[in-house]
Amino acid sequence: MPNIKPFSLFPTLSDNLLSNRFDQIDRLFSQLTGSKPISSPTQTYNLKQIDDNHYELTVSVPGYQEDDLSVSLKGSRLLIEGKKEEKLEEDNDKWIHRGISQGQFTLQFDLGKNVKIEKADLSSGLLTIAIEYELPEEEKRQTIAIENKDKS
Repeated sequence: MPNIKPFSLFPTLSDNLLSNRFDQIDRLFSQLTGSKPISSPTQTYNLKQIDDNHYELTVSVPGYQEDDLSVSLKGSRLLIEGKKEEKLEEDNDKWIHRGISQGQFTLQFDLGKNVKIEKADLSSGLLTIAIEYELPEEEKRQTIAIENKDKS
C-alpha cells in the first residue's frame, strides 16, 4: 500500500524550500535515468484556492466508488484512503498495459488549525473536497490608523 508523506497545506518557508529542492533533484535524476521519480504520488491531486477562506482539493481516483473511499479529519490532519478489492484476472484477460492503480492508497494532508471540511463529492473519477480555513479574529491582520499630530 503506497503511503504518501504528509505535507502542510499552508507550508512554512523552510518546508517549501527543502521539499522543492528535493523534488527538483529527484525529477532531474529521473529524467536522466528514465526511472520513476521517488516523490511522484500514486494518486494525483489539484489544490485550488477559491478565496481567502476556501480551498478545493481534487484527488484523481479512477475506478473507485464511494464505498471504496474514506475521508476523515482528525485534529488538523486530513486522511484520504482508498481500498479497492482487485478482481481476479480471468484466463482470457490479455492486458497490454495496466497503468491505472486500483489497489490501496493513503494520502495525508496537514491542514493546520481552524480548518473544517465542508463536503466531499465523487464525480467522474475525481474526489473533490471543499475545505474552509477560518482565521480567528486575534490572528487576522489589523490595520492601525495613523493620526497626524501636526494638523491641529
